Amino acid sequence: MSYFEKDAIISGIGISRIGRRTGIPGLELTMEAVRAAIDDAGLAASDIDGIATLGDTPAAEVLTGLGIEAPDCGTGFATGGLLNPVISACRAASEGHARHVIIYRTIQMLGGTVPVKQDENAPAPPLARMFETPEGAEPPVVGPMDDVGDLVAAQAYSAANWLALTCRRHMELYGTTKEQLGWLAINSRRNAALNPRAVYRDPMTMDDYLSARPVSTPLGLLDCDVPIDGSIALVVSAGDYAKDCPHRAVQVEAVGGTDGAGGWFHRADYPKMASADAAAQMWSRTDLTPADLNLAELYDGFTFLTFAWLEALGICGDGEAGPFVEGAKRIALDGALPLNTYGGQLSAGRMHGYWLLHETCLQLRGEAGELQVPRRPEVAVAAVGGGPIAGCMLLTC
Repeated sequence: MSYFEKDAIISGIGISRIGRRTGIPGLELTMEAVRAAIDDAGLAASDIDGIATLGDTPAAEVLTGLGIEAPDCGTGFATGGLLNPVISACRAASEGHARHVIIYRTIQMLGGTVPVKQDENAPAPPLARMFETPEGAEPPVVGPMDDVGDLVAAQAYSAANWLALTCRRHMELYGTTKEQLGWLAINSRRNAALNPRAVYRDPMTMDDYLSARPVSTPLGLLDCDVPIDGSIALVVSAGDYAKDCPHRAVQVEAVGGTDGAGGWFHRADYPKMASADAAAQMWSRTDLTPADLNLAELYDGFTFLTFAWLEALGICGDGEAGPFVEGAKRIALDGALPLNTYGGQLSAGRMHGYWLLHETCLQLRGEAGELQVPRRPEVAVAAVGGGPIAGCMLLTC
């Protein structure tokens, strides 16, 4: 069977300046990344005939900045979560609706999603609502409350609270430990030390990790991603452009997504999440298997989300993610399966998974500099999201 994604490539990548509270306008960051990606693909702005985004910097402003017109190509795949624009662009390029689609994601720390209390005399919000929403998600919409679980859900403004419950359940079922989560954070910081764009590069010890401020038990501050300002852009092109790319073309081998059935916790297989469904769809669209992977760039909005992806993708069995990362040797740059090689969202900064796509392409092209794994990978997975939202892509070069 033929799948649309196999006729698409990622031909160009771009990244803006990265920092915390930079004050740089979002449009300026976006244009830096977009222009860099178009140039990296060996194209001119006039070659772009499609655009897709998650809706941060308005597409109309980007098109004006480029001096072109191009239709929205971001709605052809509706179940990839944060990766919807990228996978939709693959479909558009495959089906001939566009030849070169620019996709971007721009993040600004001071945009904010948590309501700010205006009245000094107003009562404080419930404890669960006092945390900054690390994933930038809007408060959940809750219907009639049938049970205590629904009441808990109504109070859990922050994704940290949702994931803490799921992580705790995983710990009780499989013996996963806080220290095992810590090895993931330590590995990410070790990689970030080699990444000049990463916002946190100082060494991290297990003591540092374990003594970090609690956020929502068992998660602490160093289990959470780092808000930043920045923009990432990609160019998705029709497959036949591969021969003209100035860099190695990154082939899209398979994609997966899910409609989020079961939400955060109404799943028969809880504590599994939507990542399990997205991964299953992706593997059903290829003859490759988890054993073929040379590289994994997995969403780490929280440490436990990466554990969930490791198990969902079949990289290890249910309950085995903790032992898999323990000691951080297997997942190191020179390990059997290098993981989150640029420092991930835990240390480099939160770009809603788009930085990990950028890094995947660099690694497959053999252009990651000091972060390049010793043997250039040929098969990699990029997986984004958690809870009821998940999308993943199998990429080759």
